Amino acid sequence: MPRPADLEAAGDLETAGPLPRFTRAERWVHRCTAVLMLTCIATAACLYLPQLAVLVGRRHLVVTVHEWSGLLLPVPLLLGLGSRALRRDLGRLNRFAPYDRQWLKAALWRSYRRSAGKFNAGQKLYASWIAGATLVMLGTGLLMWFSDLAPLVWRTGATFVHDWLALAVGLVVGGHLWMALRDPQARRGMRTGWVERSWALREHPQWEPTEEEGDVRVGPGAPAAGDQSRAR
Repeated sequence: MPRPADLEAAGDLETAGPLPRFTRAERWVHRCTAVLMLTCIATAACLYLPQLAVLVGRRHLVVTVHEWSGLLLPVPLLLGLGSRALRRDLGRLNRFAPYDRQWLKAALWRSYRRSAGKFNAGQKLYASWIAGATLVMLGTGLLMWFSDLAPLVWRTGATFVHDWLALAVGLVVGGHLWMALRDPQARRGMRTGWVERSWALREHPQWEPTEEEGDVRVGPGAPAAGDQSRAR
């Protein structure tokens, strides 16, 4: 499938139809992970903020929900590895191209002339950081949960890392949500699996889509423009 930039050069951008961005499997992995992550953050806030703790009560139940939501956090991604599209996108997230450095420089200088593939450099950094943070949170959380597994000094260190990293995760996830709220097309792509090609050209000109990225093939089987507008 041609890149959006190639379609614009050929004058076919407006007639090419919507572009498939995420498969159903990828969207469900994202949704389930988001629910578990937000549950972890919400229950952590109830455990550490006295005002919320008094308001919610039932601390033992909150602790149990927090522990199990954290333990299950990697499960959606592990199950989703059966999807070839998800594995391909994980490979894209792990590869940095020369234009990613240009994107970061442009972002630092607040320039709108940014080039990106399917994922921009900011999304790649976020994915790498949140994946690493999740593993650290899981490891330190297990040391706190099963206190007999390690000596006191390890548990003290694990608690320190877990608490401060939890604050960082909350701030970073909040930033991720804020960026998503600013971009309706990005939300639409994650919600419906389809985006407008004009948006792809503007935000991800180096992206080279494949037909396997959509739930239905591009062309006559793609959603009509009216259906896409109603999906916003």
